[in-house]
Parts: sequence; structure tokens; C-alpha cells
Amino acid sequence: MRVAEAIDQERSARRAPNGRRDASATLAPSAVPEHHFKPARQPMFWAAVAYSAGIVIGAHAWRPASWWIGAGAAFLAAGSYFVRRRKWLGYSLALGAFVLTSALHIQLRGAVSVLNTSLLPFAEGEEVQMTGHVTREGEMRVENRSDLRENLDIETEEIGLENGTHIPIRARVRLSIYNRRAPAYALTPAMDTSLAIFHYGQRLRFPVKLRIPRNFRNPGAFDYASYLAENGIGALGSVKAEDVQLLSGFAGHIVEMWRSRIHASIIAKIHQLWPPGQAALIDAMVIGEDAFIDRNTRADFQRSGTYHILVVSGMNVTILAFAAFWTFRRLRMGEISATLLTVLWCFTYAFLTQVGAPVWRATLMCSIYLCTRLLYRDRAKLNALGVAALCLLVFDPRQLFAASFQMTFLCMLIVAAIGVPLVERTSGLYGRALAHWDVDDYGATLPPRVAQFRLDLRLIAQQLARFLGERWASRGVRGVVIFFLRAFELLLVSAVMQMGLALPMAYYFHRATTIGLPANMAVVPLTQILMPAAVLAVALAYVHPVLAKPAVVVTSFALQAITGTIHGLGGLHLADLRVPMPSTAMTVIACAALVWAMICVRRRPLLAISGVLAILLSSLALAFIRPPMKARTGVLEITSIDVGEGDSILLLTPEGRTLLLDAGGAIWGSGSQLDFGEDVVAPYLWSRGVSRLDVVAISHGHSDHIGGMPAILRDFRPRELWVGLLPPSRALESLIADAQALGIKVVRHWENDRIDLGGAKVDVLFPPHDWPVGAEPKNNDSMVLRVSYGDTSALLEGDAEKAVERRIASLQHPKADLLKVGHHGSNTSTTAEILDSVQPRSAVISVGFRNSFGLPKLDVLRRLQDHRVHVYRTDVNGAVSFYLDGHTVTASLADLQ
Repeated sequence: MRVAEAIDQERSARRAPNGRRDASATLAPSAVPEHHFKPARQPMFWAAVAYSAGIVIGAHAWRPASWWIGAGAAFLAAGSYFVRRRKWLGYSLALGAFVLTSALHIQLRGAVSVLNTSLLPFAEGEEVQMTGHVTREGEMRVENRSDLRENLDIETEEIGLENGTHIPIRARVRLSIYNRRAPAYALTPAMDTSLAIFHYGQRLRFPVKLRIPRNFRNPGAFDYASYLAENGIGALGSVKAEDVQLLSGFAGHIVEMWRSRIHASIIAKIHQLWPPGQAALIDAMVIGEDAFIDRNTRADFQRSGTYHILVVSGMNVTILAFAAFWTFRRLRMGEISATLLTVLWCFTYAFLTQVGAPVWRATLMCSIYLCTRLLYRDRAKLNALGVAALCLLVFDPRQLFAASFQMTFLCMLIVAAIGVPLVERTSGLYGRALAHWDVDDYGATLPPRVAQFRLDLRLIAQQLARFLGERWASRGVRGVVIFFLRAFELLLVSAVMQMGLALPMAYYFHRATTIGLPANMAVVPLTQILMPAAVLAVALAYVHPVLAKPAVVVTSFALQAITGTIHGLGGLHLADLRVPMPSTAMTVIACAALVWAMICVRRRPLLAISGVLAILLSSLALAFIRPPMKARTGVLEITSIDVGEGDSILLLTPEGRTLLLDAGGAIWGSGSQLDFGEDVVAPYLWSRGVSRLDVVAISHGHSDHIGGMPAILRDFRPRELWVGLLPPSRALESLIADAQALGIKVVRHWENDRIDLGGAKVDVLFPPHDWPVGAEPKNNDSMVLRVSYGDTSALLEGDAEKAVERRIASLQHPKADLLKVGHHGSNTSTTAEILDSVQPRSAVISVGFRNSFGLPKLDVLRRLQDHRVHVYRTDVNGAVSFYLDGHTVTASLADLQ
């Protein structure tokens, strides 16, 4: 049907009560071509971009302050001169002044946080008596089913030495207080504020051995020391709960004390209203307390691309802000009053959560956007984004380098610059067909396809009116259309966000969220129900628990649907797609695709489609095109990875095959929150461009060697798992079961086995078939390997002790240029017999920095020195790589820049 006929039929179909067409339609905007979208000016957005560029320049190109000031003044003067003559040049010069100003700012502020060194003299391994007060209440964790551990921050007041000296000092310490005899109530589901042993402002005195924060010294490692420095933490310590003395008096701010009490009260109320499993998730989603979230739950949310649901993020703030604004408007408040109360609510919520910078960023952004609406600038989303970014960067320019800052603003930028324009030219256009439903002439102002769509809907409503009545037929038709349009918009924006965030997800988290789109499609609407319902339930519970029951039921229903979706989709093999560090070329291509999409999205349809295709293809490339592995060709590389007091060794063969021997782990399987495979070994492998391992091997079943291996199996899906002796061990049995479930071939190797692996030869020197198997894993279970290439070789001992070393020396007579010292430099290993037999030129000791065992032992170091062996240590040198080219062995220390 032609457009003119459609409009004529629509005009005749609906008439005003007086029989005349409604003339109010003449106030509607005139029709414009669908492809014509003129971009609005966004000065604050470009100012934020310029300020960010200057921060990057200033962080990497030092100049004297006078240089930046002089250049900035020159740019500003030139901009003032040209702004009335050539406006575009004047504005460009003004942006240049922003660049120079921010470069000066970051250099004056410092590009990185500096660790407080005032506690350094007291962190030499000696016990000191510390007096201080609590500045951040702790997270209470239950470990190993019977241990309680509370982590809190202490501001020191004085430190007492053994000689009776008391030194006044102001610094912050992150303290771990543990109780190995946890009371029974602490392990029951009814967890409440009694779990917090100490509270904000309380003064404490306790003996402690301080430790200076130290990173694992591997490329790709998380900068834990800088993270603590940004939070003002200068040292770490741990103490038994019974050794902590509670002193009289209060130190701190009264406002923070009340905030802490309200925060704890809300958590207690949540645990009264919901069962433990649900309460733990609601804690995290609503109030930002993640102490009760286990690692497997976190992993499920991460794999499904919905981790932003589990933490208090910008989406949570936005949902609650919308609910508050809607409620205030339903209470017949004016728009100004509703806006101001909503902003106040957002700031109160951010204050109570104590999540930190991410929630404050979202609060600031939401508040700025709400305020711009009062100035009739509903479309100034990019300007609001720019103002929020500028405020935060002026306050602290170092935030630009934080992953959370980049993710937050990139997400908002993608929605504002790509998602919203796409919605406006797709579902937004057809949404206009529902406006002024009773105005006959309104269709004439719409684009032809939209006018036809409106006419069809009104004809359907006329037919339904025979059965439902005119009012309900109109409402029904419009309601169904609105539902599908909103679903399409959610699908469209979610898809664009998933594609646009592919680069930071690969760069920072090494994940390709392949199922993020369907997961978010299901979870985001449920979260929009859960958040206000949970807040309402907690608020009503303070009045009376019975009043909260309906909201509790709604919250539980939404939460069960969320967790069911997360566990179902997160358990899929496709969901657990891990990717190595993107190459520089791939990073540039992905950034260019994102910029191209932002430029083209408001232009002609073909250009807009090309922009969307560009980010789609770049996201697929990030997920499925693997970057080249960073390795030297034609040599055998053996790298001892810094895993603290444990072992993990990477072998890269001359033909590019990969073998990982051990994966570190917590000593004695202690309840550490650190997964050495996921958090230490895997980031190093990803930084090297390793996406899949050919072989993994375990020397023996101690936790400091195999604790990180389950994560390695999941993340790198090796083809084979090599094992030796298998004494009874729940950890070993679980590991082998995991390997078999993942389709990994488990191969047992014995003495005298020889394997060709990508140009290198691997000889198994121990264990023999007839070696007795004990009742539990022991050091002398270690599978000892000799790896050779040409005339060069290395002996890898695991934790083999004297008995095994003497057997190998007497029966195998191995020679090797490189020795991996057994048992971390303990006196139980590295005998004179093995050194006389092997005659190594170099040796590497994998050992923890200032470990409690005093390793490596001086006797071992002397024996190595007597045999003229050049010793490398992971506690001193970090990750150490050795390159065997068939003739010589060269060592190289990791570049940690």
C-alpha cells in the first residue's frame, strides 16, 4: 500500500469527537529521512578525551613543569585569538591546552601510587608490638571448615620493640586475624554481625611480624603492591585472635563509625531474611559485601559474562536510581524535587556500600545525567559522561590507568555513542508510531515505513476492539509492541556492549564472553526486579519482618532465576573460553573498529552497518585468532616461574611445543583465597601468548606443586597429563578425575622412559616401577626429568631428597648444564653426590621471599658455590628463563616493565 493511501485511511479511521481531525498533530515534528541524524556537539566529552590523552602523554614523556606551563599558556592564548576567526582552530588549540594541563597534572601527582615506606625498618622478620585502631572493618571468612579469618585495616599509633622502645608512627596495615578454634556459632548458617570480631574505631594492641607487600615477579602478574599502595596500605601482617588485646577508647570519625554500624546492620538483616546461599549473593549485589562468595560462584559469573551483576556497579546504581525516581514521581513530587531526592539517595547508597571508586563513579555519572535533564538536555549523554570523567580525573589522574575506570567509562561510551544511536534509528523509529495514538494526522509526520507500521497497528486494534473494547484493544496492541521493542533494544544494546568490551575483557581478564549476550538478556531484566525488591525487603524488615515477606519472595524468585541461568550457561564448555594477551596489532585493530563504529553509526545505513560489522569481526578475532607465542625459535627454553614457596616450570621446545611441570599452590593446602594456577601461573602464560599447552606434568602430590593445576587444566586444555607415583591423596584423585572429565589423556611415566617432544628429548630418571608407594604423598615420590636439546640439558628434580638423588647419581650418572635445585634449597636435597654427577654450570631455586622455612639453606648455597655453580633464585630474580641452543646455556631475567 502506498504511503498516501495509508495516511488517507488512517485519517478516516480516527476522528476527533467533534467530527473534525485533531489539529494538534500540526505541532508534531516534520518528517526527516531515516538516515539523516546530525550529531550533537559534545564539548565536555572531547575535553575529557583531551585530558585523558594528556595524562597518557605525561605518564610516558617527562618534561620540566615550566615546559608544560609555557606550552599550555601558548596554546590557550592562540586558541583565544583564533576562536572568533576560525572557530574550529580555536577549539582545537583549547583542547591542546587541556592535553598539556593534564600532562603537567599527572607528573606533579605521580603516575603510580608510592608505597608508604615508614614501616620498612620494622618488616625484617622480627616480631614487634603494635598499637593501632581499626579503620576498615574486616571481611570474615570461614576457611577449611573450622578456621575463621577476619581481614581488616589498622592505622598504627605506635610500635614497641623488644628493648622497650615505643616509636610513634602513622601508617596503615592490612591485618589478618585468625582463630583456628572457631566457635560453633560461627560455622552455622545464621551468620550475623557477631562474626566481626573487631569494629571500626576500636583500639588494639597485638604482636605481629610485618611483611612489605610484594608482587609475584612474573610478566603479566597483578600489581598487588600498587593496589595496596592506592589504598594507603604500607604493610601486611597476621595474628591469632587470642593474642589481640582490646584497649579502651575510640579513635576515628563518628560519621564513619555510624556508616560501619549501618553497613553491618544491613548485612545482618539480609542474613535474617534469606538463607545463607541467597544471602551471600544479595550481600554482594546490594550492599557490596563479597566476604561470603566462594570462588566457584565468582567463576560462574565471570564465565557467563555477568560478573557485573555480582558486584555493586554502575548498573546497580542506575536501577536503584530509576526505581527511586519513579517512586518519587508516583508520589506526585515535582521533577526537581524527585531529581534532587534521587541524587541524595544515590550518594547515600554509595556511602553505605563502601565499595570505593567504581560505585562513586557510577553515582557521579548518574547524578550529572539527572541534573542535565533539568536543563532540558536529555540527549547530552556524552557530555554528561565527559563531565563525570573530567571530575574524577581532576581529582586523581591515576584513575585513568585503572581497569575498573576504563571498563566503566568504555561501557557508558559504547551505550551512548553506539547503542543509543542504533536504537534511535531502529526500534526508536518504530516506537514513534505509538506516540499520539489518538491523533489522526500524526502519521503524516512519520517516515513512510513507520507510518505504514502505525496504520497496521491501528487496523489491528480496530479489529480487536470488537471483542475487547476500544480502550483495552488499544492498550493491548501498544503493550505487546512496546514489549517486543524493549526486548529488541535490550538485545541490541547488550550485543553492542559485548562486542565493544571484547578488547578490555581479553586484555585484563583473558576471557572471551561467548555466551555473555544470552546470559545478560536473561539476567539484566531479573536484576531490575531483584535490586529494588531486595532494598524494599530490607527497609520493611526494620519495621516488621512480616511486612518484608512479599518482597523477600520476589527477590528469591529473581535470584533463583539468575543463578539458574548463570550456572546453566556458565557450565557450558564454550563459556570457559580463555584467551592470551592480544597482540599490539590486534589491539590497534579493535580500537580502530570501535572508533569507526562510533563515527559511522549516525550516518547512512551502509556506513552504520559497516561500523557494527567492524566491532563484530574484531570481537570474533579476539576470541578465536590466537596471537603468535612469544618464544625464541630453534632453542629449548626452560623458565622457572615465580610462584613463591612452590614450583612451576615452563618448557618451550625448539619446534614450539609446550610443557608445564607443576603449577604452584598454597603450602599444605592452606585456605588461601589465591588460586596459584588462575592468579599466578596462567597470567604469565597468557602474557607469553600461550593459549593451549601440549603437556602438563606433576612431579608429586604436594599442594605447593599441584594446587594450581586444576585451573591450568581448565584454562589451557592440555592434550596430556604426565604423572609418576600416585599415593592415596584426595587432591591427586580429584586432579586426575578433572583431567579425564576434560578429555585430557593421563599418562604414567616411569624410569627409563624417553619422550620426543618438539625437537627436545625428555628422559624420566625416577621413579622405577618397583618403588614403594607410601600412605600419603612424599617428596621422594617426585618424578625426575632430564630434558636435553643437542649437547645441552637440564635436570629437573621436583622435591627429590637424598635417597632419590643418590640412586640417580649411582645408576643414571646424569650430566646437565642446568639444575633445578630440589626441595627449594632444603638441606634434604642437593647432595654432593648429585652435584658431582651432574656437574651443572647453572642452577635455579624456586623459593618464596622471606619464607618461614629459612630456605634456601646456607649449606646448600655453599655446596653450589664450592662446585662453581651460578645460582639464580625466584625470590631474588623473579621468573628466570634459560635458553639451551644445543651448544650453550644462557640465562635471562624477566622484563617486569
